[in-house]
Amino acid sequence: MAGHSHWANISRKKSLIDAKRGKLWSKLAKAIIVAARHGGSDPDTNLRLRYGIDAAKAVSMPKENIQRAIKTGTGDLKEGNLEESIYEGYAAGGVAVLCEILTDNKNRTAPEIRKIFEVCDGKLGATGCVAYLFQRKGVVRVPQTSCSEEWLMELTIEAGADDVKLCGDRWEVTCEPQTMAATIAAMQHAGLSIESNEIVRIPMSTVDIEDVELARKILDLVERLDEHDDVQSVSANFNIPDEALPS
Repeated sequence: MAGHSHWANISRKKSLIDAKRGKLWSKLAKAIIVAARHGGSDPDTNLRLRYGIDAAKAVSMPKENIQRAIKTGTGDLKEGNLEESIYEGYAAGGVAVLCEILTDNKNRTAPEIRKIFEVCDGKLGATGCVAYLFQRKGVVRVPQTSCSEEWLMELTIEAGADDVKLCGDRWEVTCEPQTMAATIAAMQHAGLSIESNEIVRIPMSTVDIEDVELARKILDLVERLDEHDDVQSVSANFNIPDEALPS
């Protein structure tokens, strides 16, 4: 299983826990703020905002929180100014790691991210050192029991999707970011209940990690990065043994 899928499964489980303590809501609010700031408050014309709202609703983020984030982004409410950036580096074993960041203080965030890499025997790299190894893709997930692979493939490819694959007990439909809205619309029109959708960075090549302890060290790094308040997402290009995965 590719590193994207391993980490995606772990991340989804963590999201359920994070949502309960409001941590995930904070990250989603930041994403909505930036989306509204760059593209306006109308989700019908601002796809990035629509995806952010969908993700927030999927974890039961209150409507008033969503609206407050939108108003902050459009300037109707005044809060700290968020900046977007990408931090790139390497985990132990030469695994490429890419973090998407939203922060109101780069001077605080940069040394904190660097420290996380160092503690886990990784290294923060220069801009562009690993970004070329990843592709931005839309991913839409539905329960495996909701349909057959052949039927879902036919439906979504016609709507502009690239591929369908099984990941755990879910079908993952991948597509270009610009065709995700059409793909989702086709699936909803067909009566499918969409579990989640997001824009992710999928590795074009992966590093096989056979040593369990090394694999756990890599997982420790990506989990520590994901826990950081300013980190919106973490992507990495590893394949690891199943026994290294948390239970």
